Amino acid sequence: MNPYAVLAAAAAEWDTVGPRLDADVREELAVLLARVRAAARLEADPTGTAERAVELLRTRLPDRFGPGRFAPTTFRPATDDDLDASYLGFRAEDLAVLLLDGHRMVGPVLGAVRERLLAAPAVDGDTVLRAGGDPYAPGLVRLRGEGGVLRLPAFQFSEGTLPWLTVLEVNEVLRADTDPWGAADWWLSENAWLGTEPVRLLGTPDDRRLAATARHLVEGE
Repeated sequence: MNPYAVLAAAAAEWDTVGPRLDADVREELAVLLARVRAAARLEADPTGTAERAVELLRTRLPDRFGPGRFAPTTFRPATDDDLDASYLGFRAEDLAVLLLDGHRMVGPVLGAVRERLLAAPAVDGDTVLRAGGDPYAPGLVRLRGEGGVLRLPAFQFSEGTLPWLTVLEVNEVLRADTDPWGAADWWLSENAWLGTEPVRLLGTPDDRRLAATARHLVEGE
């Protein structure tokens, strides 16, 4: 059976699987998933490591992942070592996101949003610090990339590490401190009220419309 499909199933059912794994098991599983990621990035074959991760799940949760328990008809058939095998729209990478990156932007809907937002230009926390800025300043969107690395979407800064005042105002309205992914998605998605992506209006005469549009969204919730 494709081990990546089993890991995808663990991600899909994480709300019930996660609480049943103690801290040591989670840590061991996280180490194995980090190795799977690293091997895939180097275009090596991580299947053996993925199989060890599956065996860990089978040992700890035999009622769910033991022999005869996992129904292969529920995942997309693929080659035996297809890293992108899916289960209910989840992939093995989603389990890595949950355990290594520390957020829940996973699955067929949120996973696609995560990939799109992390593909946008960004700077890391160390870069901001070296330039004299504060990556943890209130009002900034902070996303967690691979391995939990801090990523700050680059559109937030007008020059260097100086944030746009409009960005800080809008991010406060959008509650970016508690919902950074939602705030980033607002900035980088087409907006019917504005007729474009909000980020495109920064530094233009129309950027005064941004805060009002964001408030309209929040007040309408």
